[in-house]
Amino acid sequence: MADRELTYADAGVNRERHYRLVERIAAHTARTLQRPGVLGNIGAFGGLFAPDLTKYPDPVLVSGTDGVGTKLRLAFLSGRHDTVGIDLVAMSVNDILCQGAEPLFFLDYIGTGQKDLAVLEQVVKGIADGCLQAGCALIGGETAELPGMYAPGEYDLAGFAVGIVNRDRIITGDRVAAGDRLVALASSGLHANGYSLARRVLLTVDGGAFDLNERPPELGGQSVIDAMLTPTRIYARTVLALLERFDVHGIANITGGGLHENIPRMLPPGCRAVVYRSTWEVPGIFRLIQRLGPVAQTEMEATFNLGIGMVLAVPADQAETVAAAARELGEAAWVVGEVVADAGSASRVEVRP
Repeated sequence: MADRELTYADAGVNRERHYRLVERIAAHTARTLQRPGVLGNIGAFGGLFAPDLTKYPDPVLVSGTDGVGTKLRLAFLSGRHDTVGIDLVAMSVNDILCQGAEPLFFLDYIGTGQKDLAVLEQVVKGIADGCLQAGCALIGGETAELPGMYAPGEYDLAGFAVGIVNRDRIITGDRVAAGDRLVALASSGLHANGYSLARRVLLTVDGGAFDLNERPPELGGQSVIDAMLTPTRIYARTVLALLERFDVHGIANITGGGLHENIPRMLPPGCRAVVYRSTWEVPGIFRLIQRLGPVAQTEMEATFNLGIGMVLAVPADQAETVAAAARELGEAAWVVGEVVADAGSASRVEVRP
């Protein structure tokens, strides 16, 4: 017979540790709850939000979900956990922007084998930082302690964003037409896509070329770990401001699948895109990956954003003005291409020199 009765903590799930985590992250989540529309505080069984129906008299909710992928391995290797939460928010929020939606609220899920309070507090801090950048509230989430499911020191993240748009302002891409120009907003780097290939090329621990703190010339003085952990840029404030001023026909978030997979998602049948490489500067980290791989140009275009985080299709006579307005809002922006009639070509995106 056992000397004492078995507890949940004996099986690896510590309720007291969970309560302490809730206390530690409360101040971070509270920073995001000042957004108009939030009802109540975190801690109930569901998060409550009341949208402004004077601003949105014919509302449509737009939702998105995503994770951070193998970029998390960089957090594990470096012990730096305060930026991957920004990536988590960005990956979902940037998607719903493509339908013209204003982000309202965000929820997160964190799964781990054992809750490390200091690490998880930093993760949630990053999520709150991302929500503030996106203008949305963090109104709920779940942190699951799952013994035996994760290696020590590791965790996984998932995020869920909900936004709103008036029905007559939904961006579907149906209005994109031959003759439209493509305005690109700069990425901050890799964002959170293509990391399995990037790690394979760049990190010695994964069979690549560099230790975390090495500074190859292509990175302009940055270390490899700094470049790879640069958080995904969140475009909410810029894109929403541009939508108020200009006739935007389509928006594409350049996420997993790079230029070739994502630009066609905003193109109607009968259209394809032509993008000119000479119109923007490809960041050094992409040139480094391509050189060391070596990785073919078409593979780079189909895997990475190559320095373009978001593409807007706009009327030709507005393109330069849209790019200038984006720059005034703090983005690097360029007119990078055009929409042309598709005569049944093999690819719906052609990247020319």
